[in-house]
Amino acid sequence: MSVETAAPATRGPLIYRQSIWTRVTHWIWAICLFFLLLSGLQIFNAHPSLYIGQQSGFEFDNAVLSMSAINTDAGPRGRTTILGQQFDTTGVFGMSGSADRPQFQGFPGAATIPSYRDLGTGRVVHFFFGWVFVLTMFVWFLASFFNRHIWRDIIVKPRDVAGLPKDIVDHATLRFHHGRSYTPLQKVAYFGVFFILFPLIIATGLTMSPGMDSMFPWLLDIFQGRQTARTIHFITMALLVGFFIIHIIMVIIANPFNELRSMITGWYRASPGTPLNEGDKP
Repeated sequence: MSVETAAPATRGPLIYRQSIWTRVTHWIWAICLFFLLLSGLQIFNAHPSLYIGQQSGFEFDNAVLSMSAINTDAGPRGRTTILGQQFDTTGVFGMSGSADRPQFQGFPGAATIPSYRDLGTGRVVHFFFGWVFVLTMFVWFLASFFNRHIWRDIIVKPRDVAGLPKDIVDHATLRFHHGRSYTPLQKVAYFGVFFILFPLIIATGLTMSPGMDSMFPWLLDIFQGRQTARTIHFITMALLVGFFIIHIIMVIIANPFNELRSMITGWYRASPGTPLNEGDKP
């Protein structure tokens, strides 16, 4: 009686997908965005309200978003107002901390750097990592232009637009294709991050600086004032956080070992059937 053995699982080749420039800048950005987010929330807590236009301050009532604490019959409560709609956010926004030691501020201390109220330190941390972020972005653009990473993996081409609906369905149904280049949906997402969100958050950050406004006064005209720039800066940050969350979820679902290996060593396991090129590993 013969014993049948299962055929070995077919594996695709190991391809060198991420250059050293892509990997190093990726991890520097991850560190920078962590400190920028938490120090940015520290700065936001100095006046936890957002406005459109030039007018702002405690005497104005034109905020599009506001986090505060109010007194009620049941005691102080956290309140967040968005476009005139009020929400009780006690314990998260406006009022957080323990009942015996409440914190009356926009975001809780656990979400800020430093965790205590210190605007000066928050600004120092924010500006330091902001300039590291800008320098890293310049290096990435320069390297990615010469090694054609931008053209090959970021720029959305007509064939990517045509394949976008199918790729959206594939991602929604967790059918992932691991190829030499990014999929159409990945290209659209990364193009939006690198060519829209990153430049926008840098430009609005510069617009909030009086020193930069004195050198580039047209920034205020583009964004219709510092307060509008601050609001756009905040919204862009929220979009980047949303992208980061989805990015991590996709990495976990798609194969975290393969994805992390790609961003640490550069080597990536492609899907079965991917043609072998010179330099690939079985």
